[in-house]
Amino acid sequence: MVLGIGGNNTAAVVKDLQQLDLSSFDAVLSVSPYYNKPTQEGLYQHFKAIAEVSPKPIILYNVPGRTAKNMDPDTIIRLASDFSNIVAVKEAAGNMDQALRLLQNKPDDFMVISGDDMMALPMALTGGAGVISVIGQGLPREFSDMIRFALDGESKEASLLHFKLMDIIDYIFEEGNPAGIKSLLKKLSICEPYVRLPLVQATPELQEKISTFIDYY
Repeated sequence: MVLGIGGNNTAAVVKDLQQLDLSSFDAVLSVSPYYNKPTQEGLYQHFKAIAEVSPKPIILYNVPGRTAKNMDPDTIIRLASDFSNIVAVKEAAGNMDQALRLLQNKPDDFMVISGDDMMALPMALTGGAGVISVIGQGLPREFSDMIRFALDGESKEASLLHFKLMDIIDYIFEEGNPAGIKSLLKKLSICEPYVRLPLVQATPELQEKISTFIDYY
């Protein structure tokens, strides 16, 4: 079980880590600071401060599409090398070249985890540790089978599953996350499709595409 504790105010994140009861959790997932767009040195110092107080292992979360700032591979590798409790990165830059640079140069015991469903297969086939997934919430058996095939080096079997899932992965992100996955979960009778403003539910057109995919999957 991993708990998300992150933000763009380093002192506030440090305070949370010092005060929250984390005894039930195995690790902390900490997103790269958003909005204020720190330099690479600022990113390093932010996570250095977190690593120095965290009672749990830390998974960095690099998602520049949401934070407006990419954490460069050199910065991630520097953090991984300097702090033994920084154990992994959820890499969601959507850049395969960057992912490969991480996999090429990372410390042996540092995990590069895909944070992008569409890139999860190629990352797993080239040394990635797995994925923290969105589509895996709706189609867990199919997606986890794909990842297991990839981690076992069975690329043909993994690719066949990946090709089957590509359209639905596109659909659930077409109008943003989590509106798309909530629509899929509604179709599967798992939960209602409610989201909080400023997010809105998937349009009827997108709901129909998701429904049709599931009906013929």
